[in-house]
Amino acid sequence: MDTSFSQRRVDVQIIKWIGIGVAAIAALALLAGQLGLLKGTPPGDLGVREGKLKKPSETANSVSSQALLWPGHPQREYADIAPLALRGDGPATLAKLKNVLQSLPDVTLVDSRADYLYVQFTTRVMKFVDDAEFWFDPASGMIQLRSSSRVGSRDFGVNRQRIEALRERLAAS
Repeated sequence: MDTSFSQRRVDVQIIKWIGIGVAAIAALALLAGQLGLLKGTPPGDLGVREGKLKKPSETANSVSSQALLWPGHPQREYADIAPLALRGDGPATLAKLKNVLQSLPDVTLVDSRADYLYVQFTTRVMKFVDDAEFWFDPASGMIQLRSSSRVGSRDFGVNRQRIEALRERLAAS
């Protein structure tokens, strides 16, 4: 028997089993997401304290318009994002933002006050949850914000892209 033919058969079998293993892992991950096992735990320390939202995550999976207020924070530069400009006064801007958020799929409004919004974004397939909060800061005359993934150490820029898309939609409303 030709050894090169035998080796090719072994190589094909190895590739086949690797493919089956990858497909099984993907199916298990999808099932875990659908069962809600990847949504994480809601943070218990959101909100405004002493004029600040919660500090950014210690890993590269959040953005915050107040990131620079945390000297020495390891993700200070990565997390830094501009606050939202007012469209009218603070409560009117948050009301417009609330309307924009409620028009989006996979958004759950958790807390809504005249000066504060807290929403959860859930990804469609894997059901990961990101927490976002928006606060009218009367001292700066801006809407301060924070958006963070609950699980994982990277968000691949998703929180930043989402906030920038919200910024555009708010400006257009």
